[in-house]
Order: sequence, then C-alpha cells, then structure tokens
Amino acid sequence: MRFLALRKKLFCTINEATQTTSLRHPSDITTSKRAAEQRCLALLQDQSCDTVPKLVQTHTHILKLGLQNNPLVLTKFASTASTVDAIEYASSFIFSADADTGLYDTFLFNTIIRAYAQTSHSRDRALFFHSFMLDYGILPNKFTYPFVLKACAGLGDLNLGKSVHGSVVKFGFDDDVHVQNTMVHMYCCCGGGIDFARKVFEGMPKLDSVSWSAMIGGYVRLGWSTEAVGLFRQMQAAGVRPDEITMVLVLSACTDLGALELGKWVESYIDKEKVRKSVELCNALIDMFAKCGDVYKALKLFRNMSQRTIVSWTSVIVGLAMHGCGPEAISLFEEMTGAGVAPDDVAFIGLLSACSHSGLVVKGRKYFDLMTKEFKIVPRIEHYGCMVDMLCRAGHVKEALKFVQNMPIEPNPIVLRTLISACRAHGELKIGESITEQLIRNEPMHESNYVLLSNIYAKMFHWEKKTKIREVMDKKGMKKIPGSTMIELDNEIYEFVAGDKSHRQCKEIYEMMDEMGRKLKRAGYASTTSEVLLDIDEEDKEDSLNRHSEKLAIAFALINTQPGTPIRIVKNLRVCNDCHSATKFISKIYNREIVVRDRNRFHHFKEGLCSCKDFW
Repeated sequence: MRFLALRKKLFCTINEATQTTSLRHPSDITTSKRAAEQRCLALLQDQSCDTVPKLVQTHTHILKLGLQNNPLVLTKFASTASTVDAIEYASSFIFSADADTGLYDTFLFNTIIRAYAQTSHSRDRALFFHSFMLDYGILPNKFTYPFVLKACAGLGDLNLGKSVHGSVVKFGFDDDVHVQNTMVHMYCCCGGGIDFARKVFEGMPKLDSVSWSAMIGGYVRLGWSTEAVGLFRQMQAAGVRPDEITMVLVLSACTDLGALELGKWVESYIDKEKVRKSVELCNALIDMFAKCGDVYKALKLFRNMSQRTIVSWTSVIVGLAMHGCGPEAISLFEEMTGAGVAPDDVAFIGLLSACSHSGLVVKGRKYFDLMTKEFKIVPRIEHYGCMVDMLCRAGHVKEALKFVQNMPIEPNPIVLRTLISACRAHGELKIGESITEQLIRNEPMHESNYVLLSNIYAKMFHWEKKTKIREVMDKKGMKKIPGSTMIELDNEIYEFVAGDKSHRQCKEIYEMMDEMGRKLKRAGYASTTSEVLLDIDEEDKEDSLNRHSEKLAIAFALINTQPGTPIRIVKNLRVCNDCHSATKFISKIYNREIVVRDRNRFHHFKEGLCSCKDFW
C-alpha cells in the first residue's frame, strides 16, 4: 500500500512536470528526455543498484521522469532486477495495468524471459512471457529461444520442450548453432529425451565444443559414462578442441566408471592441450583421482592449487573418508577450519563418513555435536544417516536403533536399510525382520526391501518364508539388481556379472577361477556360505560364491596383467563378506595390491590385509 501511495504521489509530480515541458521547444524536450534516459541508465548500473531498496528508489525516478514506457530503460531495469533476485517485482511494474506495452520490443521480452529462465523457482514464467510475447505480435529472434529452451531444461518437461522445438522450426531458427546447442541440452535434461537430443545433435551441420559438451553432458547425467567417453573420442577424431567444461564432464564419466588410467590420460591431455585449469576443473580432477583409487594424487593436486573453494576441501575430505583414512580426513578438516574456511553441511557429511569408515565412534559423536553447537548447522537426514551407519558398522546396533527413534525427523528408507543390514550382520534378526516389514508397508514396490527380508529369512533358515517373499517379488514383476563389476584394462572397460560366460576369454577366466579356488583352500580360506541365501547344499553354495562378479574380474586381471601389477575394480553393490575375505587371501597368494570400490567405499587389499580393518 505504501508503494501504491508513493506511486500516486509521483504521478502527480510527473503531470506537473509534463504541463511545464509542454510549453518548451520540441528540440529542448527531446534533449531533456535523452538526458533523463541516460540518468536512469546510469542509476541502473550494477554497482549503483545492487540491492532491492536501491532498485525501488530507481523505480521512483523512472516514474518521476516519465520513462515508465521507455523500452531501453525498462530492459535495463529488468536486467538489473534479475541480478538482485527481483524479476517478479520488475515484471509487475513493466506489465502493470496502465503500461503502454505497444512500445515494447523483442529485446525487452528476451531480457525478462532470460531472467525467469535463470531462476530456480519460476522457470515456468519464462514460458508464460514467451507466449505473451507471441500473443502481442512481437516476433522472437535467435536470442529468444536459447533462454526459452533453458527454462524447459530446468523444468524437465519433454512435451513442453517438443512444443518449443516446434516454435523454433516455425520461426526458422532451427539452423542457428546456439539454438541447436541449447536444444540438445534441453532434451538431455528431460526424462526420455536423450534420443531426441542425439537426433538434433547428429543433424547439426557444424558441431563446436559446446555441441559436443551438451551431448556428452547428457550421457553423463544419465550415468551412460561409457557412451560419454566414446563420444569424447569421436570429438577428438573430428578435430574439435575441447574446453574446460568438456573436460569436467569427461572427468565425471571417468569417476563414475572408476577408470583411473583413462583419468590419468585426461589429465595429461589437459596439460598437452593447455586447457585452462579453472578451480572447477581442478576440483573435478581431485574428485576423479579420489574416487578412482588414488587419493594421495588427489591430495597432491589439492596442495598445489593456488585458489581453493569449499568444494576443493570437501572433495579431499570425502575422498579420504572413502579410502578409510579417517585420521587424515579429520586432520584436513581441522586444517580447513584453522585456515578460516567455514565448513558447510557437505564437509560434515564427509567428516562423519570418515569417522564411520574408520570406526572412530567417539570422534564421530564429538563432530556431530560440534556441527550443531559451534557451527549452527541443522543436521539433514544425510548427517543422521552417517551417524546410524557409524554406530552400525561398529556393532552398536541397539544404540543405532535408539538414535533413530530419537531423531527429530523421520528416518528415510536408506537409514532403515542401514539398520536392517546391521541387524542381519550382528544377529539381531527379529528386530531386522520387524523394521523390514514396516519398510515394505511404506514402499510396497521397492524391490530391495523384499531382498532384505528374504536375506533375513535365509539367515534365520526360514526357507518357506523366504520362498514366499521371492514368489511375491515375481508376482509383482520385481527383480533383484544383479551384481556387476567393472575393470579397466588397456583403455577398455570390461564388465562382469555373476556367473558371466559371455566374455571371449571365458574358458581361460574359469580355469583361473579353479586355480584360485585350489590355492585359496591350501592357504586356509573357507567360504562364507551364509552369504548364499539359498536352501542348497554347502558344495553348491561354494560354487555359487566362486562365480561372483568381482572374483571373475580379478581372475580376468590375473591372466591379462603382469605379475605384481595392481588390480583395480568397481562393484555396483556392496562387497559381500565372502568376497571380502577371499580377496584378502588372493592379494597375499598372488602378491597383488587389489583396490575394490564398492557402492560405499574403497577397500585396499595388500599382503592379506584390507585397509577397512573390517569396518565395512
């Protein structure tokens, strides 16, 4: 109401000024308007108008000087408003009931569409003003559609994106490379749009680094990392020089695949091609090395950075945590706070995870309290999850259960599954059964809940109940996620699944498996047959365990690498007790360092020991 009263008062002042200027010579009036226009534009410079109150003051000047329908001034006003997150305020003024929109142009609409497209909460307004623009008969230009398509990408609405694609074709901008690049990005961001993205991409007559990055990014976003790397190689063959954005995406693909050798090659390629090492690219390199098994190279890169962000610190802390280097992660966290860098909630997730993976329960409790009391960070479900995981790994199942019961927020399914797995591992089967049944009631279509209950029944030797659960899964069309393991060898990624016989070296792999089995038994290894959750005899259980995907990958590595060469594999699920135990023996028998990345952490096996010290 105060703003409306002020506006009414200003309009009275403007009317008085208009009556005075009407007696002046036309050339004087034109000169005066230009001077007023320049004055308003000067007031709207980013340095002079960097807060909402200042924007409101400038708004009053625009009204006082009679420039409320001046497209140039309004365009600058909208642009400045977007920098202070006030585009809604600006658009309510620009499109007020008494506005003369007949004077508005494409440039003004583009500015407003772009401002809304850049928001995280009002992207749909960009589409509204695009329609509004067309309804008013104002034609878009080639700069309009990248903004509109960016808004569609943010909304992730495939049908909306297709509709805008139709407008692009209708107005003849479908051959503009910038529009095409944004369209590829848009389709990549929409569920089910990757094939449309590839079609646009392949139909482009000229592909630049942005085009390739958009398509590679689409594959990375979907987790199609092998396809992303393959496309990058096509980009090289096409002679297109990648930029830092491309390299960040390729490093992300390497990280997902656990492809350390490929990641090393990418690092050397960056140096060779003199790609600018921005902070973001350095952070991507750190993350890749940490998550591909070479955490000390990640730490070295971190130490050599001239400029660091909180992401730089947390990437190394999280990396150390994944590798079971709890004390080192804690030391780096203390160094960070000592350097005056305030930790964020992600840093604490890394820190608590480090305590969990290293069995540092006392320190974990201390840092959880420190997060809330000293740094005033409100714990999220991820922080509570880390605490539950830490207590469960250390065998404090009942304390973990009490912790969950006292949480101020509802536990999510991940927290409950952590509890259930701990109950199964530490013999609290009745508690685990109860929690799993509750979880199934809440998530009746989530297959992992049924697998957990099936596993508990198997551990309790309730084979009839277990069979019934499997029958329910079959009836609902649910399938257990198959275990798979990837290994990188000679710049190729190989993937194995349990019982895999599709590899061209299948005969040699299974011969090596037999040799491994004989040597393991001579060394004193005994299969952990409780891991096989089937009502079959012990011999068949051992045979089933010997065909787990990680053992197949290790056998493949043993016959295709020189003695003493480290073996690195990536498992999509958590490593089972039996494979964990067997791999310790294999590392000693064959004198190999074996690095296993499962879905939770890294295991470094060497000379019969594992870095996780069985806190896994």
